[in-house]
Amino acid sequence: MLKSEKEAVVESLADMFSKAEGIYLTNYKGMDVASVTELRGRLRAASASYRVVKNTLARLALERSGKEMLKDFFEGPIGVVVASGDAIVPAKILADFAKETQRPEIRGAYLDARLFTPEEVVALAALPSKDELLTRVVRGVQSPLSGLVGCLSGMLRNAAGV
Repeated sequence: MLKSEKEAVVESLADMFSKAEGIYLTNYKGMDVASVTELRGRLRAASASYRVVKNTLARLALERSGKEMLKDFFEGPIGVVVASGDAIVPAKILADFAKETQRPEIRGAYLDARLFTPEEVVALAALPSKDELLTRVVRGVQSPLSGLVGCLSGMLRNAAGV
C-alpha cells in the first residue's frame, strides 16, 4: 500500500471514529467470509458497520480522533464495529451472533467516553432497548393517571345517580 493510500485510510478511520456513537472491538479470528458477511449485513441494518483494519493505521486514526485509550486493544486480528445510530443495538447483535456461531470474540467497547470490558458489553446487550425503556416509563405514568380518572368519573356517576 502506498503512503498516500495509507494516509487516506487513516483520515477516513479518524473521521469515522470521531463521529461514532459507539465503537466495539472484536477478535475475528476463526470467522469465515460467509459469517463476516452475515454479521456485516445484520450490523448494516442497525446503522453500524464492521470493518477489519490494520492495527498501525487504526492506532494513528485513534490519535487523530482523540480516542487514544483504545490503542491497547489493537493487537492481533481486530474487527471494528462503528455505530452511527443507537449505540446499544450493535452490542445486542454482536452478543447474539457470538452465541450462535461462537465468533467473534468481543474484546471491548467505547461508549459515552467510557471503556467497557467484554463482560460489560454482554451485560449491556442484555438490557432492554431504548424504545422498550421509554414504553415502560410511559406505562408507569399512565397507569396511576387512568386510575385517578376512573375514580373521579365513578364519583360523578354516583352523584348523578343520587
